[in-house]
Amino acid sequence: MSESLRHESSRVASREEWLALRKELLAEEKELTRARDALNARRRSLPMVRIDKEYPFEGPAGRVTLADLFDGRRQLIVYHFMFGPDREEGCHMCSFVVDNIGHLAHLHARDTSLVLVSRAPYARIEPFRRRLGWSVPWFSSVGSDFNYDFHVTMDEGVAPVEYNYRDKETLERLGQTYHMSGEQPGASVFLRDGDAVYHAYSTYGRGLDLLIGTYNWLDLTPLGRLEGWGGMPDLDGKGQFWVRHHDRYK
Repeated sequence: MSESLRHESSRVASREEWLALRKELLAEEKELTRARDALNARRRSLPMVRIDKEYPFEGPAGRVTLADLFDGRRQLIVYHFMFGPDREEGCHMCSFVVDNIGHLAHLHARDTSLVLVSRAPYARIEPFRRRLGWSVPWFSSVGSDFNYDFHVTMDEGVAPVEYNYRDKETLERLGQTYHMSGEQPGASVFLRDGDAVYHAYSTYGRGLDLLIGTYNWLDLTPLGRLEGWGGMPDLDGKGQFWVRHHDRYK
């Protein structure tokens, strides 16, 4: 028995003991699945808000609108990728999310488009996208109110601070001042009906966990993620999160 497992010897059991406990856990898993199904239904039943503002974006074909991002489909998911105008490369955690996106054909088959949006100029976005080998469409929102209106860029000089439906006072009280400036992660969902576009849903913070397949795989293992949302003990002695751009793991 290895030294690490010896410290966990209380977790070693006979097959019969293991099976009994596994069946207990299965009952809890099924309960959670039913609860998740019910929550998903409540999410789908949320009312929607019509978007009346024009949001310009810059992409490979030049200037486009929010309606153009649907690419002819009825539904649109936007991942708000943290890549500000003053940065040379995109956020490594947001990159981790994008690495976990599956083949877009499956979403397209269900009349749904998925795109990335950042405030970095498109001329800076495109080389980074090519470097990491992604095919997900990516657009720049620089110069528009889009990031501010959907609460993923914090600048009190432009708009009141609000992240994850919490105002500045609440964030301060919770000690979450790191959400009060700069770029923040999030995902927003839109529905198109003819020429009309509606905002259906947005999620932030740990609400994005479900988008990360790597986490879901690790959650099946005895050691789990070996980290919280903010990062496990650093791997290199420099206090860095364990997640890297995938071309920078040693």
